[in-house]
Amino acid sequence: MSLIQRVQDILLKPKDTWPVIAQEGGDTASVYSSYLIYLAAIPAVAAFIGLSLVGAGAFGVSMRLPIMSGLVNMVVSYVLSLVAVFVLALIVDALAPTFGGTKSQVNALKLVAYGSTAGFVGGIFGLLPSLAMLGLIASLYSIYLIYTGLPVLMKCPPEKAGVYTAVVIVCGIVAMIVLGIVSSLFLPSRGMHMGGMMGQPGGDVTIKTPGGEVKIDASKIEDMAKKMEEAGKRMEAAQKSGDGAAAGKAMGEMMGAMTGAGGTPIAAQDLKAMLPETLGDLKRESYEAAGGQAMGMAGSSAKATYAAGDRRVQLSITDMGGLGGLAALAGWANMTVDRETNDQVEKVYKQGARTVREEYRKDGSHGEMTLILENGVLVEARGDQIDMGTLKKAVEGVDLGKIEALKRAAKP
Repeated sequence: MSLIQRVQDILLKPKDTWPVIAQEGGDTASVYSSYLIYLAAIPAVAAFIGLSLVGAGAFGVSMRLPIMSGLVNMVVSYVLSLVAVFVLALIVDALAPTFGGTKSQVNALKLVAYGSTAGFVGGIFGLLPSLAMLGLIASLYSIYLIYTGLPVLMKCPPEKAGVYTAVVIVCGIVAMIVLGIVSSLFLPSRGMHMGGMMGQPGGDVTIKTPGGEVKIDASKIEDMAKKMEEAGKRMEAAQKSGDGAAAGKAMGEMMGAMTGAGGTPIAAQDLKAMLPETLGDLKRESYEAAGGQAMGMAGSSAKATYAAGDRRVQLSITDMGGLGGLAALAGWANMTVDRETNDQVEKVYKQGARTVREEYRKDGSHGEMTLILENGVLVEARGDQIDMGTLKKAVEGVDLGKIEALKRAAKP
């Protein structure tokens, strides 16, 4: 069955479609690779276009999220949607006996994946931020989809489906809050329309815009799903044996698989060593370095402030650690922007294997330059009372090649 036909069937005739889904084979990898990776991309990409390219505003004032921040937000939102589905499926499976149902991890994943269709499709309203509320309203239909699917997939008595659904929704809200807190650790501080979306199970997903393309490598996500399923089996075995430490480790592996983690992030102290003493005639006033890990995702960063008179530059170097794999998965290679107004300029372009973003005011009062290096490390410079040419020279004072040569330690 085609992807579009399945979306139509689950939305328009859920009571007839759930028994069909229950009879289908499949595992975690197939549910993700043939369905979820496409549906979850809709709200993530739509929000990126709406917030970074279209802009939100009122009363004649429009605001846009910077392109690079928007791209990072898109990738983080996308993967956390995939994480949320799996976490909620674990909750559904664990609760099944409480409501007279039968445990089945695959069926629980099917229930949440297909039941979330309305919410994912409703995410298309994110293309216009002013209509985002309609997406939230559309997602409420997913509650009904889950309600109709519980008796079929989890074998619970129909009279208990209402309470079962309510508990699942509450747990889902709590899980999203926790995942939202985790995602904030990896986001940097701080009119265009979608030309089309192409893709087929087992192939790449390509979102075309007039300014370039954003590609999602489906083969990498399929590999991610397989690793996630293996970690899930280890976690289930650890839970049955009562080994809490092993279960926690397996959960971390599962989250790491979802985020594309392939190794530990570059040590924060190594990043700090890349911060020069001076940037041109600006002297370093302060610096800080930090690193951490939560639920299989890790990151590190170092930043410093440089000043001379009223001119200031803040330089930061960030390794997104586990999200480094997602940067490659997102494929930002062809994303380009060239925008100019009377007061401001914004550009995104390629510099060899690096992606560069510039945004500055023509009066020289503020400028920003962000680079995604070949190894996924993010270098960002923000300057006040400094023109863009001077800010570029300041960034040239950082040994970017040496940063790209830094290696991440392999996971034991």
